[in-house]
Amino acid sequence: MTTAGQYRGRFAPSPSGPLHFGSLIAAVGSYLEARTHQGIWLVRMEDLDPPREQPGVADLILKTLETYGFEWDGPVLYQSTRHQAYQAALDRLQAQGQLYACSCTRKEIADSAIHSNHHGIEGPVYPGTCRNGLHGREARAWRIKTDMTAICFDDRLQGHLCQILQRDIGDFVLKRVHGFYAYQLAVVVDDAAQGITHVVRGADLLASTPRQIYLQQQLGLPMPHYAHLPVAANRAGEKLSKQTLAPALDLTQPVPALCKALEFLGQQPPQELATSNLADLWKWAVNQWVIQRTPQQNTCITD
Repeated sequence: MTTAGQYRGRFAPSPSGPLHFGSLIAAVGSYLEARTHQGIWLVRMEDLDPPREQPGVADLILKTLETYGFEWDGPVLYQSTRHQAYQAALDRLQAQGQLYACSCTRKEIADSAIHSNHHGIEGPVYPGTCRNGLHGREARAWRIKTDMTAICFDDRLQGHLCQILQRDIGDFVLKRVHGFYAYQLAVVVDDAAQGITHVVRGADLLASTPRQIYLQQQLGLPMPHYAHLPVAANRAGEKLSKQTLAPALDLTQPVPALCKALEFLGQQPPQELATSNLADLWKWAVNQWVIQRTPQQNTCITD
């Protein structure tokens, strides 16, 4: 049962590959923040992009979390079952005159950015070509109109941050014509539906947060509190991921990996914890967790 003011957090992996050390960082941080606040911790499976998903990986992720001693509250939410809710949000934005069809290809947008020298924080900024119609071309996506209002928020670890969406990002996609809903839309709709009060996740998603806050504002949804943990990177400075060949978590050795994750997050676990059992490790971690000890930077190198 949800009570007024109760902390509600979540961990939302994508089944595009098994959990790795970078995933573990986000899971540990979000879990311990929820538990130290006597709150709820939910698991949400972000299975929105079937071509990128691997068969059986969603079940493997849940098995890995169980093996590592994570205990979530309530059933797992699968985004693949939530298309009706996402479409309802799109219909609302459409009715408000904030959504429009776009026919532009990625190449056209990139070429336009080269000619205008208009690049934002994530590459070419969409120039709003289709705001006034498709001019006889076929729609490829649906975009939301942005403006020059600064979107600002206070991140618990990264500090005060602002972004001007029209300048830094451009009108961004919420749905592709082949039916795939964008992460930005789905995460906002689901955070609201699940009553999420605090989002603790990797700093690789920091630049996405203003877009999500903007959607929350347009849809009249509450804004959670945010804390973005440093992202684990390899010696080359690349974020640990399937693309950078990050190894899957070892299901036979959860305690050493968890101790390493706690060290990465600045918690300084005692050496003897590495040879303890899962119950003792989690008891220590919950009792000793202080998120402010986490390094206040976007990326940290891990061995």
